[in-house]
Amino acid sequence: MEWFTASEYWTSRLLLQRALAVLYLVAFLGAALQFRALIGERGMLPVSRFVARVPFRRAPSVFQLHCSDRFFAAWAWTGCAVSLALVAGLHDRLPLWGGMLLWLVPWLLYLSIVNVGQTWYGFGWESLLLETGFLAVFLGNDEIAPPVVVLFLLRWILFRVEFGAGLIKMRGDACWRRLTCLDYHHETQPMPGPLSWFFHRLPKPFHRVEVAANHVTQLVVPVLLFAPQPVASAAAALMIVTQLWLVLSGNFSWLNWITIVLALSALELPGKAPDVPGTPIWYEVVVLSAAALIVVLSHGPVRNMISRGQAMNRSFDPLHLVNTYGAFGSVSRIRYEVVVEGTADAVPREDAGWLEYEFRGKPGDPRRWPRQFAPYHLRLDWMMWFAALSPSYADPWFGGFVERLLENDRDTLRLLRRSPFPPDAPPHYVRARLYRYRYTTWQELWSTGACWERTFVRDFLPPTRLDREPRGP
Repeated sequence: MEWFTASEYWTSRLLLQRALAVLYLVAFLGAALQFRALIGERGMLPVSRFVARVPFRRAPSVFQLHCSDRFFAAWAWTGCAVSLALVAGLHDRLPLWGGMLLWLVPWLLYLSIVNVGQTWYGFGWESLLLETGFLAVFLGNDEIAPPVVVLFLLRWILFRVEFGAGLIKMRGDACWRRLTCLDYHHETQPMPGPLSWFFHRLPKPFHRVEVAANHVTQLVVPVLLFAPQPVASAAAALMIVTQLWLVLSGNFSWLNWITIVLALSALELPGKAPDVPGTPIWYEVVVLSAAALIVVLSHGPVRNMISRGQAMNRSFDPLHLVNTYGAFGSVSRIRYEVVVEGTADAVPREDAGWLEYEFRGKPGDPRRWPRQFAPYHLRLDWMMWFAALSPSYADPWFGGFVERLLENDRDTLRLLRRSPFPPDAPPHYVRARLYRYRYTTWQELWSTGACWERTFVRDFLPPTRLDREPRGP
């Protein structure tokens, strides 16, 4: 079938596959470095407890069959190794079927992690990576030209990401319709970046233009992805520029980067494709069968997208093959932060020597400027933002977090930027307090050097201590 492949997308496929492999590497690296404190045997939400109550059919994962810290570490580092092999282009040096199997490996590895990750893996970009990674299995390698069907299915994911996000905004917070959401968003977003302060201080008329441009990019431009060239390339290029703007304005894990990866599927990039033989019949059958499955499974996400009760970031099958996406259907007007402190004093009086724990990414010390972490995902920092919105978000894990701070748990402290207590002298008490944070003005920044100003609101958790001896290793 001559229509089945499109050699003009050869360079686009090359960049897409390499970039996706890099994102897989980032995801597996984050899992390897953070899992012990989050979902390990002594973690805040251990996998063993989760699989004891959730059946395999609802959360298919290898960890339903066996789970230990050593096994999980080997699993995650194997994902890193396979991702590096894909970055290096090993799949192009294998037969077509071997390249497909190699791309299937990281998808299976990461699916097992996400399905037992619980709260820590409940973000939309986890499903987005899996959905994109599944289609990457069928993109082929240097033995064939890129299959048109798979390229269009990747655009279908991009359409749902952007159009779904646009709809949830228009249906959600009124500030999106009034073009005023960016008066607040750069200050109240989950994890500001090094330039977020400056974005917030842009003139308000410019923010109105930003919101209006966002609506066009998310509600109009996605339709053009399915138009003939060069219209589709222009639409994809506009989306890439918009995503790079978002990269500069904050830390959104790999959400922006994987959206850019998806946009590559619509770009016709210069470059001469090598002469290759025709596509094997078995490959065409496999690709068309996978495409038919995706079309059938798209029923749920499409119904959700057109529904007035549209849900954000939801999976419709346990394999995360087709999902629904969306972000910031509502925007906070005020930023709250949970500040965690400990004291070595025997009596937790107000005037005790309370010392603050410093997180890597979330705001803490008003004088500490935010750093760029994306596409790396600081899961604890993100959940601390949710905890500040409502204590209910913290119910499953915050008590375990405090308990581990009281024990000076090594794996938990590795998630932080700095602990104020030496390894052999844990605090006697830990408390958490809620503060209101706001960006300083130009004058305040110049005079104090602080990018934040914070005001105490109330106690989040009263002084707490261990009622038993610390756990053994």
